[in-house]
Amino acid sequence: MKSNRKTVWGWVLYDWANSAFATTVMAGFFPVFFKQYWSAGADVNLTTARLGLGNAVAGILIALVAPILGAVADRGSARKRFLALFAYLGVLMTFMLPFVGQGQWVVAVVVYGIGLIGFSGANIFYDALLPMIAGEKEVDFISGFGFSMGYLGGGILFLFNVVMVMMPHRFGLSDAGQAVQVGFFTVALWWGFFTVFTLLWVPEKGGADNCTLNKGVWLAGFRQLWQTFGRLRDMKTVWLFLIAYWLYIDGVDTIIRMAVDYGMSLGFASNDLLLALLITQFVGFPAALAFGWLGQRIGPKKGIYIAIFVYIAVTFWGMAMTRKEEFYVLAAVVGLVQGGIQALSRSLYTRLIPADQPAEFFGFYNMLGKFAAIIGPVLVGGVGLFMRRLLMPVDPTSAEVAAVGALAARWSFSSVLILFVAGAVLLYFVDEKPCKDSAS
Repeated sequence: MKSNRKTVWGWVLYDWANSAFATTVMAGFFPVFFKQYWSAGADVNLTTARLGLGNAVAGILIALVAPILGAVADRGSARKRFLALFAYLGVLMTFMLPFVGQGQWVVAVVVYGIGLIGFSGANIFYDALLPMIAGEKEVDFISGFGFSMGYLGGGILFLFNVVMVMMPHRFGLSDAGQAVQVGFFTVALWWGFFTVFTLLWVPEKGGADNCTLNKGVWLAGFRQLWQTFGRLRDMKTVWLFLIAYWLYIDGVDTIIRMAVDYGMSLGFASNDLLLALLITQFVGFPAALAFGWLGQRIGPKKGIYIAIFVYIAVTFWGMAMTRKEEFYVLAAVVGLVQGGIQALSRSLYTRLIPADQPAEFFGFYNMLGKFAAIIGPVLVGGVGLFMRRLLMPVDPTSAEVAAVGALAARWSFSSVLILFVAGAVLLYFVDEKPCKDSAS
């Protein structure tokens, strides 16, 4: 199958669109604003636990409904409609973030959590469109192309927002806090605008129930989901991959969501951390393209292993770093592999699943991805709080409080090593070229 150029551009523009949320909100401004504004005055390890809990609850909710939504969308050929529903839910919640008042950390977590549900839910149906637009020989490259455009698009808007935060008066704003709030507005506008091109340019192959999502379609979707559970029992390679992916992508997502929070716990300035994220974005643009090419040459499984080993090295280095320059170097190294491991995981899974039910099977894929996003942040937050209580003196000085907080943060960061190692071990047993719908 030869891919249509306009269709491919329409598909990758959604990555360009929604990556603004992943960079400016999820990885960049929200953790900073959450610590300094919505949780002002709270202990650094406590705010980490709160942020981890918020990510976890949102992950649970989307994980529980992902396979059901995928089954219904496949049955009703409604992938684009579900994509639009969840994407614009995320857009609306992002637009609401600037209206949350100082100290209202519970409200901030709820609004952000719903926005995260929109972001994650839309990705189920975005991923499920990939088999429709890419042939088997092109899927690695096109998957990598999507992530690379996401890094570029998200990076461009993030650069603008970081400049606005660093020089708010140049933009007619009173301070950096107001600049962050305006940054949330720019993400909503960017995400909402560029999603339109995906909805217009990407055709959806229809089925018998293409026109309406009536009660019968929902019931048929539930029945189809039950049948897919039965099929999955005989698809051992798919199950092995999903569990391996669940583990190693947990480590990836945890680093994405908690890196800025971790840096702040070590005492780094928020502006330095935002600059580090910019480095990740612009390194990630060519690197994701390169990994797509690499997947075509050596296979996606070997490419994933390269990325996992880099993440293990990054984790060890991150535990010991003391200077902001080290954080910059780590950001560049993460940028080399972050998009690659995501893109090759998606393209490898595309090879393993039946071609007739992409949204349903990507529902399971995203379900495990979201359950992974539950374990990692909670693990990081829980280990940090435990180590703080274990190491804190009975009557500490302010200097001892800061020192123990930083040490506890380092221990919490180390916990992601378990996820990368376990995921790598299970991935070894995954056959890249199984029979797609039989025991393998």
